Amino acid sequence: MVSHTNDDVRGSLYIVATPIGNLDDFTKRAEQTLRDVDYIAAEDTRHSRRLLNHFGIEGKLFSLHDHNEKDKAEYVASLLNEGKNVALVSDAGTPLISDPGYHLVSILRDLDHKVVPVPGASALIAALSASGLPTDQFFFAGFVPAKSKARTDVFESWRQQVGTIVFYESTHRIEDSMKDLQTVYGDQVSVVLAREITKTFETFLSGTPNQILDRFTQDANQLKGEFVVMLNIVKPDHADEEEDAKRILTILLEENVSVKQAAAIAAKLTGGKKNPLYKLALKMQEGE
Repeated sequence: MVSHTNDDVRGSLYIVATPIGNLDDFTKRAEQTLRDVDYIAAEDTRHSRRLLNHFGIEGKLFSLHDHNEKDKAEYVASLLNEGKNVALVSDAGTPLISDPGYHLVSILRDLDHKVVPVPGASALIAALSASGLPTDQFFFAGFVPAKSKARTDVFESWRQQVGTIVFYESTHRIEDSMKDLQTVYGDQVSVVLAREITKTFETFLSGTPNQILDRFTQDANQLKGEFVVMLNIVKPDHADEEEDAKRILTILLEENVSVKQAAAIAAKLTGGKKNPLYKLALKMQEGE
């Protein structure tokens, strides 16, 4: 599985996906890669040691996490220069997907080191595949802010986002996130909540934020675990949007607000773009 090319004696970094719950999801290639490499960089060495022990893998583990990643990149580069192969694993799933590794991979690529993906489990893709929401386009937001004001600001910014929106949430904040989604979008958003994917109590809940909050009230167990939240925001009808814009511009122009300022105000109120609204206001002012 792990080998050197004839023209490069340097080692490679392997990005190895590990199970997110069900250990049967550990691929043969991933298992063999961890057996073959010289070192394994782990987000949490204690957590990864349990996985290695389960599969009887003896690996030289060292810690690589958010707080030491930049410093460890130099160490990993030195190992690769010595011809050693290194694997990167996170606590679960695919490294770098809301897990450490970005700085390491970026630095190693800049140094022209070989970085090899060993694909496998990913909570993001697993949840999307079973959500019933559109998957031809999606936007992954990682973890949203912990504070309500910052979180609602992020939710507001998604109004014009195309495709399904996906983010991760913790058991401590999932209820507050649903409340903030309800505040921002009301019933104009369809939510699918994937909980404990591939684990014993895997659950998918769907509905409006309020409907999901009702499920939490009925069954407190639905608040436990790790969550993937997926959204499909209902976009307003474009014809209705234009009518709203015209109504707002009419009022503003009748109050002798300048065309430029009227377009700016209408853009804020409707979420539309200034330039088309400016052109529309000009036509309305000219009586077209």
